[in-house]
Amino acid sequence: MTKQILVVEDNPDNRTLIVDVLMSLNYKAIIAVDGSQAVALAKTEVPDLILMDLSLPHTDGWTATAQIKADEALAHIPIIALTAHAMVGDREKALQAGCDDYISKPIDLRELASKLSHFLP
Repeated sequence: MTKQILVVEDNPDNRTLIVDVLMSLNYKAIIAVDGSQAVALAKTEVPDLILMDLSLPHTDGWTATAQIKADEALAHIPIIALTAHAMVGDREKALQAGCDDYISKPIDLRELASKLSHFLP
């Protein structure tokens, strides 16, 4: 069965790249462009994994992650932060919000593939 990944990314170029990579790795992508939409889609689709941009319009990725992890029905879903926030402490802030892992942008595609295979065996 094909694993379903929720891609939460507001930048269309980044979104296209991520979706293309996921499709090449035989994953199905669901798209959200802001944190509010991410929370709603997580509830309706219950994806196998979420790739969460942290800088998003309306509801940011930190808040969306905390909301998803606070929901008992969704808390088991691994969330990998994808972010340009690569300053000291940003990784820890993402993990404190509930992210299970962290990838800084620009995205290293081998690192992404490795983390996906780790969380989706």
